[in-house]
Amino acid sequence: MISLKQLSYALAVQDEMHFKKAADACNVSQSALSTAITELEKQLGIQIFERNNKQVLVTPAGQVLLKTAQNIKLQVDDLYKLSQMNKLPLSTPMNIGVIPTIGPYLLPKVLPDVRKQYPNFKLHLVEDQSHVLVDKVRKGDLDCAILALPYDIEGLMAFEFWQEDFYWVSHKDECPSNLQEISSKDMKIERLMLLKDGHCLKDHALAACSFNEHNNNADFNSTSLNTLIQMVVGKLGTTLVPEMALDQLIHTESELRAVHLNEPGPHRRLAFIIRPNYGGTKNIEILMDIFKAQLSLIKTK
Repeated sequence: MISLKQLSYALAVQDEMHFKKAADACNVSQSALSTAITELEKQLGIQIFERNNKQVLVTPAGQVLLKTAQNIKLQVDDLYKLSQMNKLPLSTPMNIGVIPTIGPYLLPKVLPDVRKQYPNFKLHLVEDQSHVLVDKVRKGDLDCAILALPYDIEGLMAFEFWQEDFYWVSHKDECPSNLQEISSKDMKIERLMLLKDGHCLKDHALAACSFNEHNNNADFNSTSLNTLIQMVVGKLGTTLVPEMALDQLIHTESELRAVHLNEPGPHRRLAFIIRPNYGGTKNIEILMDIFKAQLSLIKTK
């Protein structure tokens, strides 16, 4: 009989493309993993992997098998989640992904109340870019992920819990003291600094302003909002920051001013993304309620 363990081992080899690393990821010896996969190949009568001392390759037949194995693993995982639904809320561990332009600014605002209400809840967080997290949710490596929309999540479901606008951040010496709103046509595009390609915040900022991607200041692309803020402090340009991040990014910077971007919004929407058959939607709904409550309190301050 083919076992779920054999399929899991084979999927680990596909992920790592290395038998020793796959064995370490599965917390088994390399010999045990190799034996299980060899037995799987014998049972199925096909070769899944080509391997030698230098590399591991997936055969064409192996690619078809592993795609099916991934679906089986997801269904078993979701079956387990369904079996947990009658237990207390947030009583089972969750793996949640979050993008870098949300995690540092959202989580400190909401996690204290999550811990207060559910002290035994075990949460493992993974921070990465949107395309990586979407792939991990599809593969079942994550229960869900927190992304900023719009973003391509074909085949997945989104549960939106917050909306926000962007603020234009400038050095106070370069911003009129009475300015309360600013439109994209009033910004100097050549002075605007944004995150580097691959960060969806850049795409959302450009879309909010109806700017062509090639118009932004390519000499000052960054991987961090904190870095961009420090460059604004140094009068190297201006930037756009989501409302959620304002209090942490500029509260100690008396040299800066934040002005609301007066363009049709919301400029980005925050959401949990899950697989359609994910069995833990009740837990997602609980987290969303807590997130909404805490973010609403901050917005009214």
